[in-house]
Amino acid sequence: MEIEDSLTSRSGSRDRQCNLSDHTCKKRKQEPFVNPALCITEDEEDEEDDHEKTTEHKKDPEEPSTKRVRPVAKSNSLTGVITPTKTPALKRFGQSITRSISFRTEARPLPPANMRSRQKPPLFTRKHNSQCWSDTVESHDLTAKEIKRQEVIYELTQGEKQLIEDLILVKKVYYEPMLKLEIMTESELGHIFGTLDSLIPLHEDFLTRLEKLRGSEKTVGEVAPTLMNWFPCLEAYITYCCNQVGAKALLDLKKQDKAVERFLLLCQESPFSRKLDLWNFLDLPRSRLVKYPLLLKEIQKCTPPEHPDEDILPDALELILSIVEEVNKKTGEAECQFYRRGLAYMEESQRIPEIQLSRFLYCQGELKNSKGQRLHVFLFELALVLTRLGEDREGGHLYQVYRQPFPNALLNLEDIPDSEAGGGGTFRTAFTGGNDKVRNCFRVSSRGRAKAQSHSLQANDSFNKQQWITFLRQAIVQSRDRGSLTSQNLQSPPPDPTLNNLAELSLNPATEMTHHATH
Repeated sequence: MEIEDSLTSRSGSRDRQCNLSDHTCKKRKQEPFVNPALCITEDEEDEEDDHEKTTEHKKDPEEPSTKRVRPVAKSNSLTGVITPTKTPALKRFGQSITRSISFRTEARPLPPANMRSRQKPPLFTRKHNSQCWSDTVESHDLTAKEIKRQEVIYELTQGEKQLIEDLILVKKVYYEPMLKLEIMTESELGHIFGTLDSLIPLHEDFLTRLEKLRGSEKTVGEVAPTLMNWFPCLEAYITYCCNQVGAKALLDLKKQDKAVERFLLLCQESPFSRKLDLWNFLDLPRSRLVKYPLLLKEIQKCTPPEHPDEDILPDALELILSIVEEVNKKTGEAECQFYRRGLAYMEESQRIPEIQLSRFLYCQGELKNSKGQRLHVFLFELALVLTRLGEDREGGHLYQVYRQPFPNALLNLEDIPDSEAGGGGTFRTAFTGGNDKVRNCFRVSSRGRAKAQSHSLQANDSFNKQQWITFLRQAIVQSRDRGSLTSQNLQSPPPDPTLNNLAELSLNPATEMTHHATH
């Protein structure tokens, strides 16, 4: 009896709970209320539904569930939609300092914009081919070394194809619309884009030659003769890369125009650009040029001794290295000339001959002096020039020469170690902002002059400081060696005038042969 009473009591309790629950539910239905602060998203509803379903399943495994389950939405993250752009294989030696042919604008994509998980991926997203050579063949009986050789040659071919696509894109999407919409003048666009249009048929020719080398089994036998025949065409890069110095400055200036800025931003946000700006595309040919020696070295490593390419590849590598060196030299001269023209002298005495005689820049960048002023410093071949950054009438950069420039041959360099010493309170405060230690500083001073001067300079970091010290030491040594050779030549007797024709013949054989051939 006691057991029955207990069961009856529990059953009645459950009935009262159910009735109370029903009464509460009815009351809620009669007085609906929605609190915006307690609203949940569809994803949260899905999670609650799944949780309730799981709970019900645990309570009664035999009872079938009548709750409708929403399908799980597919994730549309950026992975696999936008292919990350590879960083160029050959990085610049001084990443903190701009050098000759070091426009240092590597093709890096901007951080992807935040996207909702349910948002559809953009249509017409451009995706570079990331296939390997082994993905294009069904079967082969090649050795591991030969497979690696085919992979490198395939990478060379695919790189040409991607470069051609990008160059055509720049022409069709940037140059032609800006010209048609009169966003820039034809002269301005010609200065910014340079000879880029002439590079397209050049690389199309190279791609055609490479594709003709592939046999029926999609393998390439001899590639060295093709490289030897085509590499001289890359001398066209001298004109293109030399123009890039002024092109970058003009493009930065034109970006201050709202119409130009709006157009470039719209293009950059479009899927076809892969989040790259215009300058990233304009710098692609230079990045491709410096990659050829690396690819050629890899082909050489994977070529067996008995292969026909074995004897020709060293000559091809020497040829491409000489072309890259010549492009680098000419670009350095163009860069030096560009910045020389941008110097604004406050006094006539600042126009020292060493600046005009310099043919290239070792480096240039921003340093801080002991007064806390930010200076833009140029280390030319024969002179060190400290300047303050200003603007000309058109809004372009102008470099006002600060104090007297230093001839490199008369330059003294002192490394200031990171320590608590290194000057008075003003010196320490300017360099450290009130901290105890002075870091990343060095001192330059002149010698052998009546008006001796000294400047303590601070770099952004230790790597930047070390680069400046390395280039300064190199510039000092080479300038002094050049000065000693010049003094020796002045002391030597004048050359025999009868040998002038012989000297011209030895220095300019091509000119002389052409001259004789025409007579």
